[in-house]
Amino acid sequence: MAASNAPAQKFRSNWFRVAVEGATSDKRKIERTWLEQAAKNFSQNTYGARVWLEHFRSLLPDSPFKAYGDITAVKTEEVEIAGQKKLALFAQIEPTPELVAMNKAKQKIYTSIEIDESFADSGEAYIVGLAVTDSPASLGTDVLAFSAQKPDASPFKDRHYSATSMFTEALEAEIKFEEVAETENKALGLFNRVMDALGKSKDKSVKDDAQFSELTEAVEALANHAKDQGTAFTTEQTKLNTLQTAHEKLAGEFADLLKRLGDTEDHSQQHRPPATGGDGKVLTKF
Repeated sequence: MAASNAPAQKFRSNWFRVAVEGATSDKRKIERTWLEQAAKNFSQNTYGARVWLEHFRSLLPDSPFKAYGDITAVKTEEVEIAGQKKLALFAQIEPTPELVAMNKAKQKIYTSIEIDESFADSGEAYIVGLAVTDSPASLGTDVLAFSAQKPDASPFKDRHYSATSMFTEALEAEIKFEEVAETENKALGLFNRVMDALGKSKDKSVKDDAQFSELTEAVEALANHAKDQGTAFTTEQTKLNTLQTAHEKLAGEFADLLKRLGDTEDHSQQHRPPATGGDGKVLTKF
């Protein structure tokens, strides 16, 4: 039986809350500025934050503790909790099929972010990972809420991304996944069409940023070409309008000339002799 060439299903989550500013049960505090910086600084091109099972990072790709997806975007929003306004961090993820199946089975429905308060010695916070867990904040806060405070006593002491990273309390997350179209293929198709239109060769080995950079240049070249063609058309249209006006003027003058010539007597033409009747009277002169 022939293998299917259909693209694999790709999913994206809704926005869901992963952290909230304020105190935790171990007297630590999620600083508002950390969440603001995490939202401002996050980029998959800077550091790709992945989704992990219980904060474990396995070296084996077929391990139960392999990565289960990627964080694709984060943002902050004001929320109201127990009558108080607080800043919350929301995330959007691209899951693996295993995480989608896990979520449908109501497993690992709580999330805890891994946040580094001084990422890469920048002095600003960055979200470096997200864990899915079955330990809710009410029961798991003592180990999940900033377990970096007492690293020697924490069961997660060997799971931290760095010495300055820590885990937030695990919050229940209502994650919904929707299937999304594969944008890369669409972009590649656009790239090929633009390159064909410009008569340029395509290097199929070029991928990702390099390919999209070339696509951008190709689109700009196509836009400039269209602009030049539009300018040239306008110039030619102006010339054509000028010629049309001149033609209409000459046609009018020629028509007037013909009319004047038709109404003017030609004195070089000889007159016909007068026709006389029987009694010698002139009957016609011309």
